Amino acid sequence: MRKKLPLIIGIVLALVAAYLIKVYTDQQRSAVIADANRKLAKLQSEQVSILVASRDLPKGSVLDRNSVETIIVLKQYVQPQAATSLDRVSGMLAVVPISKGEQITLNKFISAKAAGISNESSLAMVTPIGKRAVTISVDSIAAVGGMVRPGDYVDVVAMISVPVTNTQGKQTSQPAAVPLFQNVLVLAIGQNISASFPQDDEDKRSKKSSKADSSPLITLALNPKDANLLGFIQDQGKIRLALRSPSDAKIEQVSPASWDSVFQYLAPVETDEVKTKKAELSKESEPESYVEIYRGTNKDKIPVYK
Repeated sequence: MRKKLPLIIGIVLALVAAYLIKVYTDQQRSAVIADANRKLAKLQSEQVSILVASRDLPKGSVLDRNSVETIIVLKQYVQPQAATSLDRVSGMLAVVPISKGEQITLNKFISAKAAGISNESSLAMVTPIGKRAVTISVDSIAAVGGMVRPGDYVDVVAMISVPVTNTQGKQTSQPAAVPLFQNVLVLAIGQNISASFPQDDEDKRSKKSSKADSSPLITLALNPKDANLLGFIQDQGKIRLALRSPSDAKIEQVSPASWDSVFQYLAPVETDEVKTKKAELSKESEPESYVEIYRGTNKDKIPVYK
């Protein structure tokens, strides 16, 4: 048995060494994977998807799905006003020749309406395929001071009362601003479906512009599901519009706004984690004990910290 003891000890040590090596390699593998994920996340944050021409486009070409493709490039190589969404540029006309692989930028294209091609078109003719023309009634303030024009893109916000449960468990309601849709195409203002007016005399243009600005009716292009939702919401409250930049097609996650969110913004409520951390810091700063010192007839307490 004594002769076998060193062999047994050697086998046990070999197993322990093998286990430790496995643990070490697993840790190293996890560290490498975590580092790779961090680098990938950083790389993705520095990239953006843009549209480029899939073929040579002569002047006057109409953009469609067959004439563009999506690629991913670093943000530093994205040209100003580069298009990131086909919905934003579909149906636009090239004002200059575009080479294959060239970035699709808004300053090199113009809408058919602005070019005067569809100036006399009907609303059905300018409604994109797969969309529905939905007309809503808003005042000039809700419509960005009456500055919205056909061809612009807006975000739609609903001002409605939402049901909530109070502290007593009773059902009640409170006003809220609920973001409904983002990056929605404006088809018409009143009866005007053109982004620019015909080249007639100044009096006619001024008259048409004044009429369009004062119109409370704005027609939006929505998919059938969103059109149905907007029809219901419009009967429950008011609709407001937020105008977007022509080169901004980003969809963001936006939370509804209510009195609770307003008060939270003005006076943030501390979370349980923050309260616990503050209590720990306060506890650590408390003195461990006190030392009494007499100066004549006066007695002082000197705190003693850890």
